[in-house]
Amino acid sequence: MTVQTITILGATGSIGLSTLDVLARHPERYRVFALTAHSSVPQLATLCATWRPEVAVVGSAEAAAALSDLLKAARVNTEVTYGEAALCAVASAPGCDMVMAAIVGAAGLAPTLAAARAGKKILLANKEALVMSGKLFIDAVRASGATLLPIDSEHNAIFQCLPHDFDRDRIGKGIARIVLTASGGPFLNRHVATLESVTPDEAVAHPKWVMGRKISVDSATMMNKGLEVIEAHWLFGASAAQIDVVIHPQSVIHSMVSYVDGSVLAQLGNPDMRTPIAHALAYPERIASGVAQLDLTTIGNLAFQRADFARFPCLKLAYDALTEGNSAPALLNAANEVAVEAFLGGRIGFRMIDQLIGRVMDALPTAPVDDIEALLEHDGRARELTRSLIG
Repeated sequence: MTVQTITILGATGSIGLSTLDVLARHPERYRVFALTAHSSVPQLATLCATWRPEVAVVGSAEAAAALSDLLKAARVNTEVTYGEAALCAVASAPGCDMVMAAIVGAAGLAPTLAAARAGKKILLANKEALVMSGKLFIDAVRASGATLLPIDSEHNAIFQCLPHDFDRDRIGKGIARIVLTASGGPFLNRHVATLESVTPDEAVAHPKWVMGRKISVDSATMMNKGLEVIEAHWLFGASAAQIDVVIHPQSVIHSMVSYVDGSVLAQLGNPDMRTPIAHALAYPERIASGVAQLDLTTIGNLAFQRADFARFPCLKLAYDALTEGNSAPALLNAANEVAVEAFLGGRIGFRMIDQLIGRVMDALPTAPVDDIEALLEHDGRARELTRSLIG
């Protein structure tokens, strides 16, 4: 068996740690080439001592110096580098076979795109790479012959429910709709009028998934699901009209594909990210993930309801951005990142998140995005306007 090497972008986050958990179950199959983290230096040092990667990347020179000291004291010979160029280097290095792209937000765009251009097997957990740069990213994957495998539980579920010979340019060939399921987050049954008073601690307390603070807020607003709608468009070639969102609080059915003959295929499993990670790592094989087998008899009932745009206006904003096209998804994503950061910092209220995003999208014109420089220009403009509106 050939040992595959992996770079984990965002190794200290929940996806990165879950990936390492799966890798630890199959030491004969996988070896870690590089681990990265922005500023979690002590945690990254511990991971380097365990996994002995060739390279570790952090966000700044100061973090790199601190990590180097810790590794030297532990007698770990991992090379330490820092910055965006270093992230791109480990994502595209000849010694790396595949890349787990798990850096949250726009910061993960450049290294994930570098992996695509280098023809790597990409395990995509960073949805912003597709939301911001959809056509650029897909074109890079096609040009290099890279393999793109989705890690989001919903998109991985859809991937598993599609025909093995599926082509994103042939979405209409027997496929009627893609159905993304959503837990509804922590405020599904809370009165809409009380959402103004939601605190950051309440927003990050997800009922089913253990995630980082930013993505947990996105789940509470359903922006996370909106970004997944845009991501599904680029992954599977579906139009906005072909993508439905259904609230499913039990998070047992992770998503579905509806076919023209009336068949609906669904992927079920316990809510644990190690399942899609293991699926993508070994695809097309199946390997143990450490996740318990699903026992439907203990669950009892599976419930579904339509997504309410009045309760979740961020979901509608995402559909609007996908329909608008061009740079609209990049504006949406940038405004959301700034607004969520302000909410977590206590500078704005919960319902100000969608209001800010809507104002930014109404104020800024959209245009085709032909290169990364134009994309980052739109991104920067949206961030600047959002910050000015926050004051």
